[in-house]
Amino acid sequence: QVQLVESGGGSVQAGGSLTLSCAASGYDYSSKCMGWFRQAPGKEREGVATIFIYTGGGRTYYADSVKGRFTISQDNAKNTVYLQMNALKPEDTAMYYCTARVCGPAGSWYLYRPAYEYNYWGQGTQVTVSS
Repeated sequence: QVQLVESGGGSVQAGGSLTLSCAASGYDYSSKCMGWFRQAPGKEREGVATIFIYTGGGRTYYADSVKGRFTISQDNAKNTVYLQMNALKPEDTAMYYCTARVCGPAGSWYLYRPAYEYNYWGQGTQVTVSS
């Protein structure tokens, strides 16, 4: 049973920073596809940053709206994925969800895929940015 547990959300002023963490259990594969999506009220869930982790390396994807401000990273030993968010804007306000799916060597394909392509989801953590 795969479980994803997010932490690190909160309220900050515009320009501030937050780091989200996602601890995975029951998700032990040599190739991993994980990421962060967000959903604001009345809007669809959108991809923020995804990562394809394979033996010896990894690839990442960022939505245009967060490029240069957000960084996704992973700690294999802790089976944890992080999202460092800097220069936060009010439009970043949303519920942030960690996600994962099983993927093989062609996991790069999932970097750009929408939410329905991912199987496992955390409960979400709220990020609120005030102006």
